[in-house]
Amino acid sequence: MTATSSLVEIVSTGRFLPDNVVTNRDMESIVDTSDEWIVERTGIRERRIAPADMTTADMGAGAARVALERAGLAPEDVDVLIVSTATPDRLLPATACDVQALIGATNAVAFDVAAACTGFLYALTVAEGYISTGRGEIALVVATEKMSSIIDWEDRSTCVLFGDGAGAAVVRSASGERGLLGTHHQSDGRLADLLYRPAGGAAIPMDENVLRDRSHLIRMSGREVFKHAVRAMANSSGQALERSGWDLEDVDLVFPHQANIRIIKGAARYAGLPMEKVFVNVDRYGNMSSATIPVAMDEAIEEGRLQPGMKLLLVAFGAGLTWGAMAVRW
Repeated sequence: MTATSSLVEIVSTGRFLPDNVVTNRDMESIVDTSDEWIVERTGIRERRIAPADMTTADMGAGAARVALERAGLAPEDVDVLIVSTATPDRLLPATACDVQALIGATNAVAFDVAAACTGFLYALTVAEGYISTGRGEIALVVATEKMSSIIDWEDRSTCVLFGDGAGAAVVRSASGERGLLGTHHQSDGRLADLLYRPAGGAAIPMDENVLRDRSHLIRMSGREVFKHAVRAMANSSGQALERSGWDLEDVDLVFPHQANIRIIKGAARYAGLPMEKVFVNVDRYGNMSSATIPVAMDEAIEEGRLQPGMKLLLVAFGAGLTWGAMAVRW
């Protein structure tokens, strides 16, 4: 296939993770579960949980500062600041405005993207649009999630899955062969009730009944989500690769959304990708929603596993339902 050229590239990444580690043994004292059950079903052994006084914006700002420092940029250099989050600190204003204030990105336009676990990929595409159309030169994409704030800690089927953390990426015009290449996004709102928060918004405002029945917290139909996630991630990966001009064999490293090891392995098998090419850290952090991919990429850089010139595949699936994939030349 003929490779496509890129308009923008990721020049740096950063991550922020709370210090507090909650192991599966710790979870045994919270709900009726076991380390063996959690590992077998999810691959998760521990996760990070933010303290009550640490906000979603705090974590996002922490990751953003690292990414900017590594890019050799000041906060004032940022033209557009895009935050992906499913756990905003407040419903008004956007969390991006709070992150902007915390880091001092005074020249940026700041707004949120809400696409759940797929949000980082959606936000990268929005940043690509801003830069490629000349509306800015430097974009800062931040994915930050305090999932512990929307978990039902009495629901043993979901509370063991999630963790808190943030990842960030600096994006600018491509200067060579590096960059974002083929991208595919898709959604199906007919399946929204498979993974959602029933109440607490404008349709069913927060009140005593909502708090009593805990309907403002995450509800998930795990088996159905698993089924759709595996197929959607595999199909989206194929379309992103086709649009990039790559074959499956060209991919050096895959960064899937870290929701569940069974979903990761299932999607890889369905797509025909060997697990040796798949980066996995779900065992240490659990599902951090949209933050999982940038955190994983940042770790891979530090570990020396992600090297210049590599061909990457980023792929995610989340509530909405939303899903997507992106081919990236590093």
